[in-house]
Formats: sequence, structure tokens, C-alpha cells
Amino acid sequence: MGLEVAVADFNPEAIGVPYADKYFNASTIDIEAIVRVAEEYQPDGIITLATDMPMRSIAVATSKLGLVGITSDTALKSTDKAEMIKAFRSAGVPVPWYYIVDNKAVFNENFAEFTFPCIMKPTDNSGSRGVVLIKSVDELVDAYKYSREQSRNGSVIVEEYLQGHEVSVEVIVYKSKVHILQVTDKLTTGAPNFVEMGHSQPSRFIGEALDKIHDVATKACAAVGIENGPVHVEMMVTECGPKMIELGARMGGDCIATHLVPLSTGIDMIKATIDIALGNKPDLERKLYCGSAIRYFDLPLGTIKSITGEEDALNEEGVCDIMFTKHVGDKVTSIHSSLDRVGMIVCQAKSAEAAVAQCIKAKEKVMFEIE
Repeated sequence: MGLEVAVADFNPEAIGVPYADKYFNASTIDIEAIVRVAEEYQPDGIITLATDMPMRSIAVATSKLGLVGITSDTALKSTDKAEMIKAFRSAGVPVPWYYIVDNKAVFNENFAEFTFPCIMKPTDNSGSRGVVLIKSVDELVDAYKYSREQSRNGSVIVEEYLQGHEVSVEVIVYKSKVHILQVTDKLTTGAPNFVEMGHSQPSRFIGEALDKIHDVATKACAAVGIENGPVHVEMMVTECGPKMIELGARMGGDCIATHLVPLSTGIDMIKATIDIALGNKPDLERKLYCGSAIRYFDLPLGTIKSITGEEDALNEEGVCDIMFTKHVGDKVTSIHSSLDRVGMIVCQAKSAEAAVAQCIKAKEKVMFEIE
């Protein structure tokens, strides 16, 4: 795109630093530090890719510099699950029942009202950290301790356990108009932590069901006040229709924005996001009608002694990328959050079902020796 790029991170060894023209040693969640960097560097646009909390820093920095972005109020509603669900309810967006628990006293006061099963999660974290399914009153105390430990401000939310098919909606909002690029079907570990282990596009939902998903996503974006930029909307399609889980005012992680959307639609979601941040009109014209999928490796516990077969897997038809987040010498643990996953395979095919099948076939080529 011919742009000069500066990156900010608290870690000078962060993976993106060597690719940037300039590096600033500042934490992305330190609002004052990011504002100082922005004032020094004077960028034409500021983005993050798939992380939630930096949106608070970006909102303040773009406001101070007069750049395109979201407001601090929208950033709060898009990163604090308590403020988010209250905004949804006020706007008539379908949501589960919920209780916001700010401290132990509130917990003790309200736990008799909870019905089971229910979900508990921190109000201000992501990547499935601190998310737990509670099946009975006997599990409440341990669940509260676990979830609260993953909360930055000590607040958690208890809500209805939604059952059905989970989807995410990949959105670009431009000048207040919501453009839905794709709907993604999700595969998770299920109870108790619901860590995502796969995604595929386009969704299995069609017709009226798909229209309802689009409608809920559109109303959710408006409820938190997003006027420009990407949105990753998560919802459960229940017997009573779609109900919101949460959204992020940023692109979807897990290779959804970087790989799956371009492979299934031909739309470069990252470029579109950069263009909006720069004040340019994004190219949102669909160019492909394909299927794309990602599947994560699910391995026995132990230490990785060797990984082989990657080249054979890459030679399989439709395989676009293979990535490892753990390597030889690393430990394979139980999957409690997205950080515990080992790696993934991304595929493209004529349909979502075919792309999933190719992922599964390619995964069998990759051999892990676990001790």
C-alpha cells in the first residue's frame, strides 16, 4: 500500500517489530503511553487487528488527533461485557438473562437467583480466558474464584447458558452503514471452557435464518455506537432465534479476518480496515464465492519431542497455510483458553464442508511425537 508503518508494543521482541518502519516501546493497553506515541509520530491512521483492550487506547488517540475511529464510549461498550450487554438490552438486541457481579458481596446477594446451567466470565477479558460453565450451585464458589482471577477489574458476568449453533459475523461499518462480509460457523471444545477449535465459511444458515443473523448483527453494531471500522460479532442461534454473546470493535482473530474472509469472499478485510482508518473508501466488493476453514490440532498431553509431515500436509489440495503456536520442547496442556492451542491448518475449497474435510485430511499428515 506504500505506507510507512509504526508499531507499538511493551515487548521489544514482539513478532511484528522487525516488519515495522518504526517501533515504540509502549503497552497497547496503556492509554497515556499510546497517546504520547501518537502525538510524537503523528500517524494518518491507527488500528489493531484482533485484540480488544487496545481499542480503548486507540479511541482516545484518534479522538485527540482528529483521526477516524470509535469514541471512548463505544470502546468501553465494546470491551466491557457488562456495559456491552446493557447497551444491547437497551437497544432491543436479543440477549441472554444476566447478572453483573462486581464483588463478593454482590455475588453472595444474587447467587440464589441464578438458574443452571449458566455461564460465568470476566467482564474485561477475551480468548475464552476465565469462561466457565456452571452446572449446579455447588460449583459456584470455585467458578467465581476462577473467573474473577482472569478479570482485570475483578468484575464478572453470570448469564444464561445459550444452546444452539454458535456463529460469528464479520462486519465492516463505513459511514454508519453496516456491511456484512461473511458469517462464520464455529467449533468449540464445549463445556466447560468453550475454546474455539475451528471455523468455517460460509455458514450453514441460509434464507430467513441467515437474514435474522444479519439483522441482530446490524442492531448490535448500532447499539454500541460503531460508525466506522471492523466488527467481530458473536452470537448463538438458538431455538428462539439468534441471541448475542458479545462483539469486538476490531477484526476477528483465529485467522478469520486475515485468512478465511479473503479466501471465501476475495475481500481484503485488513486493507479495508486500514483504508477506513486513513479516511479512504474501502473496497468491499465480493470477488469470490468459495469455502474456507481452519482447524486446530488436538493433541495428548505431554512435551513435544518432534513435529513432522508439514510439507506433506502443505502439498494437499486446498491447503493454504499451516501454523504452529507451540514447538519442540513446549508442553501440550489441557485447553482452557486459546493460548493453550498448539497450531492450525487453513484450507480453501468450493464449499465450507469441503474446506473442513481438507483441513481434517491435512491434519492427519502432520505427526507430533509427544512424551
